[in-house]
Amino acid sequence: MLTVTDEVRDALESGQPVVALESTIISHGMPYPQNVEMARTVEGIVRDNGAVPATIAVLHGRPTIGLSADDLELLASDESVIKVSIRDLPYVVSRGLHGATTVASTMRLAALAGIGVFVTGGLGGVHRGAETSYDVSADLTELSTTSVAVVCAGVKSILDIGLTLEKLETLGVPVLGYGTDEFPSFFSRSSGFAAPMRADSPAEVAALMAAKWELGLSGGVVVANPIPAESEIPADEIGAIIDQALGDMDRLGIRGKDATPYLLGRIVEITSGESLKANIALVEHNARLGAAIAREYAGLSSRR
Repeated sequence: MLTVTDEVRDALESGQPVVALESTIISHGMPYPQNVEMARTVEGIVRDNGAVPATIAVLHGRPTIGLSADDLELLASDESVIKVSIRDLPYVVSRGLHGATTVASTMRLAALAGIGVFVTGGLGGVHRGAETSYDVSADLTELSTTSVAVVCAGVKSILDIGLTLEKLETLGVPVLGYGTDEFPSFFSRSSGFAAPMRADSPAEVAALMAAKWELGLSGGVVVANPIPAESEIPADEIGAIIDQALGDMDRLGIRGKDATPYLLGRIVEITSGESLKANIALVEHNARLGAAIAREYAGLSSRR
């Protein structure tokens, strides 16, 4: 059922490095036109660093691996595009709708296409107050089953980071701090939580990916790449802003899949756009690392 562009198909068939990119960050993570500008820039960074970008979405009910400039513009500007996680894929496909894929659904479609490295901004996870709301992102369960390495800036700061790390341990998902012993928290380089494991080069990450999957251990790998120091918002500063945004969300009664887009948008408002700049910087940073990991992994695969 997949529509794969010729460029991506040729790269996969010839063993070239390919990097998957999600589309929810375009449709529901940033305002227009910064969202489409970011998408084009990130694809360019992946190319400049020796890999083929494969932005993933559902268009006219077809899971699509690799998007055109017109496709990116549609995702960025059409308000009818649905946020699509795993549970939503059958609905959007069966009805011929447009959908922007989350981390979970992008992972699944990337794996179906044969792509092993995926770059995003931040992971979903266990929401604050989950002990009563049971609000846990499908990103975590997908990581336990789908064999794709996810390069991110940690989990989104709006989540319960400690519980998210505990859940990932329970699910058997390796979590690597890239060049750091502390798990990053999206807008900030620090979180107060230790990274369970550490890697200091793309080659080390690629070797772990290969070892995990050759051992028959299905499921993903989290590569937590801290936001560049010059772009971060300090943890204590962003913490107070997140608390304000969470309070606003509670008063409005916003829940479920609408919570994260609301919170990210509200944080942009409160920070007068500084959080948006940080978000863009971390995604670009992750794209450079993701391309390097994809190159290393493709090299390992070609020697096996």
